[in-house]
This record gives sequence, C-alpha cells and structure tokens, in this order.
Amino acid sequence: MELRYNPLLDDWTMVASNRKDRPHLPETDCPFCPGSGKVPEDYDVYAYDNDFPALMPDPPEPDPVGSSLYRTRKAVGKCEVILYSPSHTATLPELSVDHIEKLVDLWTERFVELGKDPRHQYVLIFENRGKECGVTMFHPHGQIYAYSHMPLKIRTELENCRKYYERKGSCLICDMNREERTFGGRIIAENDHFVAYLPFFTDYPYGVFIVSNSHKTALSDFDRAERRSLADMLQKVTGAMDNLFDRLFPYMMVLHQRPVNGEDVEDYYHFHIEFYPPLREADKIKYYASSEMGAWAACNPHSVEECAERLREAYRRFVRQGRRGIR
Repeated sequence: MELRYNPLLDDWTMVASNRKDRPHLPETDCPFCPGSGKVPEDYDVYAYDNDFPALMPDPPEPDPVGSSLYRTRKAVGKCEVILYSPSHTATLPELSVDHIEKLVDLWTERFVELGKDPRHQYVLIFENRGKECGVTMFHPHGQIYAYSHMPLKIRTELENCRKYYERKGSCLICDMNREERTFGGRIIAENDHFVAYLPFFTDYPYGVFIVSNSHKTALSDFDRAERRSLADMLQKVTGAMDNLFDRLFPYMMVLHQRPVNGEDVEDYYHFHIEFYPPLREADKIKYYASSEMGAWAACNPHSVEECAERLREAYRRFVRQGRRGIR
C-alpha cells in the first residue's frame, strides 16, 4: 500500500494490492446487512470503515523501489463506506426524502470530521452504482476517500474556477447556473435550493449535474431546508434515471466540495454533484475509450439537448408515479 508519483501528470497513483481480495457480489453473507456482526442490528444510515482501504491513517512504509524520479510516499488518508439503508435491495429513489436527509446529514458529519485531520487535503464523497461501474457489493452504499494529496481532476477544476473569478469577478458555476436557466432546454428539475441539468459540455449522454442555487462550497454550509431540498433532488433525479430505460440505471456520483485543508476557495468555488452514467441506450454502454482515456478528449455520442428532454420526461414520470424501485 503506497502512493506512486506520476511525473507526467504531477499526480499520485494509489497502489493497494489488498483490494484484490475484496468479495465480489456475494449472494449470501453480506457484511453490510444486519446480522452480519459487522454493522449494528438496527440502523438507518451508517459509516463503516472500509475493510479493504486504499488509504489508511497509519499505512505501512512504501516498498523500497522508488528513486528521485519515481517518488513514493505513504498512502495516508481514510476510506469509509456509507451504508444507505439496512435493506439489501433498497435503491436511492426507493428511500423516503426523510431517510435520504439522514444520509445527507451523515455525509456532512463525516466531511467535517475527516476535515479535522490536517494531513487530509480533500474529502471525496462518491457512489458507484451497478456492475457496469465496477460495484462488488449490491447493498446500497457509497464511499468516502480522504486524500493526503489533491486529486488531479479536482485540482484542475479549482484552478479553472479561480482563473475565471480573476478574469470575470464572478463564480464560474454561478454563471453556469444562470446560463442554463437562460437557455432552459438542458434543465431537468429545480426545487427551492437546487437545480439539476445536463451541462452544455457534458461528455456522458446523461451526465447530470446537481448544483446549489446559493453560492456555497460544501455540505456543511447548508441549513436544514437546503439539506432537505438536496435529499429531495437526489431521490427524484436518481428515480428519473431508473425510469429512463425502465431498468436499474448504473452511475458514478461524485460530490464536488471545497478542499478541507488549504487555500480559501470560498469566492470562486461552488458545491455541485456530478453524475457519470455509462449508459447511452438501455443496452448500450458509452465507453471511455482510447481518445477519452489517452488524451482526455471526450466525445459525447448524443445530442445533449435531446438527452435532456428524454431525462426530463423520465423525471416527470417518476414524480407522477411516486417512489418505486426498478429491479
């Protein structure tokens, strides 16, 4: 277990050979279910230390294979699993808004707590859903990684938001919200405190953003009404995804928040959630292939505006039908 420096990208790769031993889609003996002995017998949502972490508070020394060019360092950090429900088969849109609000509260609590460790630079809250996204446990859950380095994509996003603020004197993501509202055709849903849309530049056909209306940088900035609005938006947007093709919709969901220890980004950064769903049709995957992976040259195979209309109609169907699961 260690971090290895990539001098081409000025970034760090996590090496965690212990993760190859993770259970893969077990049909019985789920460790996240009550009765397993690993979680409480009665819980709504629960934070669970990852049994196969890529980062640890007290990791071992790196293997002695580094050099002045190929640097290594300890894989300092924390990996947690966030259990959404004691029900092994529950899905996010099946949960009540009250229940999802408890999840938002737990995310907030862990974000604040993990941010207290001065070694942590960034706390990433995320979910992988579906076999297409590499899920190894079907029990509804997400994860949190607390990194001792700033991940490259987040660093790039922060830098571009800072540059935009220096040029324009305004927040880039606030301006994106205004631009999307002005156009209107890519908006999926709105409530009192959040807006969901397919951004103009999305590289995934259904790569939704959920963005706060107010200029705030992290979950811990939100009041009670905003947290409930976020819970409502998460339920309905994920429900819309399931309704899109009448199947459980795989996605990667990532909460983009301010760094926990470092420079003040309050003027120019803005809380948002990004979804990366790999489906382009009910039975077709939008792969990140050579161009996307090798050059970061994304190519969306669908019209963003047409996808927005399809997802918007799926959202309307979910709201009309009410909460229900799709297996």
